[in-house]
Amino acid sequence: MFNRKTYLQRRMLLKKAVKSGLILFLGNEESPMNYAANTYPFRQDSSFLYFFGLNSPGLAAVVDVEAGSDTIFGDDITLEDVIWMGELPKLKDRAADIGVFLTAPLSKLEEAIAEARKQNRPVHYLPPYRPETVAKLSGLLGAPPQEIRKNASSELIRAVVAQRAFKSEEEIAEVEKALAVTRKMYISAMTSVRPGLYESDIVGAVDGIALAEGVQTAFPTILSMNVHVFHNPHHHNRLQKGRLLVIDSGACSLLGYASDITRTIPVSGVFSQKQREVYEIVLKGQLQAIASMKPGVKYKAIHLATAKTMASGLKELGLMKGDLEEAVAAGAHALFFPHGLGHMIGLDVHDMEGLGENYVGYDETVSRSSQFGLAYLRMARELRPGFVLTVEPGIYFIPALIDKWKSEKRLAAFIDYAKAEDYRDFTGIRIEDNVLITKEGSRVLGRPIPKKARDVEKTMAAAKIK
Repeated sequence: MFNRKTYLQRRMLLKKAVKSGLILFLGNEESPMNYAANTYPFRQDSSFLYFFGLNSPGLAAVVDVEAGSDTIFGDDITLEDVIWMGELPKLKDRAADIGVFLTAPLSKLEEAIAEARKQNRPVHYLPPYRPETVAKLSGLLGAPPQEIRKNASSELIRAVVAQRAFKSEEEIAEVEKALAVTRKMYISAMTSVRPGLYESDIVGAVDGIALAEGVQTAFPTILSMNVHVFHNPHHHNRLQKGRLLVIDSGACSLLGYASDITRTIPVSGVFSQKQREVYEIVLKGQLQAIASMKPGVKYKAIHLATAKTMASGLKELGLMKGDLEEAVAAGAHALFFPHGLGHMIGLDVHDMEGLGENYVGYDETVSRSSQFGLAYLRMARELRPGFVLTVEPGIYFIPALIDKWKSEKRLAAFIDYAKAEDYRDFTGIRIEDNVLITKEGSRVLGRPIPKKARDVEKTMAAAKIK
């Protein structure tokens, strides 16, 4: 955990932002895979972690705004728990570590919420993302399950986003701890890849590094030769010479802060000329995006500038044509770059996405576009010091999408569909880093992970020499 003062200050700011009532935080429970005693690795709710720092199941917390008090609800473990799971300090002692001096059995939570409702006091809660949390809130608040999510407190959501969006120095240090492990994961992958292995061999090496470091991955590792399938969960393909391999992965720190890195590497250890040409376009787009990131600039503007940079490269390859300003404005680039440039990152890999993307990445100055591709931009608002974001442009050749657009003759003034056929089996390339917005500009977090084409090849070649 962080220092007690950190959690006290966070809750103090929250009480100032939410004007009245109770603020209810439900911690996560163990989640069974197929029966109650066989659970997935435990992950605490991120907002509960942010304000209370206790990383164990079976807890809830109530902040009483008017009284200025904080209470942790939970039960001390039983002897049976000790036998199976080991000892844990008393709840009152753990609560004291984060500056909470009121504790109560979990059975008393219903009584506390009922008393507040009896007095017509508002009970604020965040949108739930697990069914069991919906069920708990439904019981506590006497509301049908289908109404629980839509009745989440917008006042509380805005207050939490306003705090969690800005990363303190100690939070940035946690992200960099996660990135240190992630770097080891990527070096392991680059030095392991060779034709004849399976994707699962590399996933095992990558995830094994995180396990060996005593941490979890921030999300299930995405690793595939099918780069054009963005979140491909399968790892059964045999690595083939001449193919590209995308690795999108990241470790968490012990305190739950995420990292999220993507590299695209050649299975054979050397990029072909065609692969290198597209790779350099993506890398140029990413580097220019990072260079332009600074306070006061809207991330949507950086996204569109990156799209134009990559469209220019695609035009040089003969894949796009016409006026590039008009092409990007019309969304023609989205045939090849159909997702957003990046998202916030912190305690969640898509930070606070469970609270609602429009609260996190948009505000009254910028609204979500309905245009294909641009609509997927998770982060569009003005950048401010303390924001940490991913920067992950990509170029892809998705046969189904090419076929659909071609059949519709969609934006044919800007796309050479005949040339696109030459890239039908290319799949794609994505490159991603995590970037902090500073007072002066931006800084890529963590030690560099090989990214230039020649550095990737050099790293892979070094393994072969050994």
